[in-house]
Amino acid sequence: MSEIRPGDTRDRILDAAERLFMENGYDGASMRQITGEAGVNLAAVNYHFGSKEALISEVFRRRLDWLNEERMRALDAHEAAAEGQPVKPSAIVDAFFGTMLRMAEDETLGGVTFLRLLGRTLGEPSQFIRTLMAHEYQTVMERYKAALFRALPEVPKAEIVWRFHFMLGATSYAIAGTDALRLVTDWQIENEGEMDRLENMMPRLMSFLLGGLRAPLPQFPGGPPDA
Repeated sequence: MSEIRPGDTRDRILDAAERLFMENGYDGASMRQITGEAGVNLAAVNYHFGSKEALISEVFRRRLDWLNEERMRALDAHEAAAEGQPVKPSAIVDAFFGTMLRMAEDETLGGVTFLRLLGRTLGEPSQFIRTLMAHEYQTVMERYKAALFRALPEVPKAEIVWRFHFMLGATSYAIAGTDALRLVTDWQIENEGEMDRLENMMPRLMSFLLGGLRAPLPQFPGGPPDA
């Protein structure tokens, strides 16, 4: 029997935690479930991570480091190609949201499992998760916010922030899978079996997000609120 290296044990724990956090949420996934799934004892988890909070932090960090670097690389490339002009909104949306959706195609980056974990986490975060995600995303969000402000000078900055908030929510709901749609409505959808396929969902979602970003400004009773 080949010897199990420490790195293998660590990766097994992370893979098991990723699946169980995706299926049950952070609070619903117990350390006993995670150790059983990974085939290790609690001492191994404590040795490698120290706590449940540290474990989920590393689950996200090993995926988000790549995602954030790739988002920055994509935006850098678009800005270089624009030669000082604002980047097109469609390119910004693809660089941020499209990059994330394309992670599902690569199991080495977490694939669909991590994408659905991310969608679930953004939709129902605890205070600890909020703090973690804010830290992980801070630099990237500032860069993308600045790019959107330049790309849409006619849209008030506060409105851009609200629209990006709605875009994050729509994306989180979409990547969580179609179970929620089936749960809350009895709508019949043609070719329902095709809904979960990334190549079909992605163009629909990207079109929807871009449409929301470019939508006419809302009309408020008594005039626009203070920005």
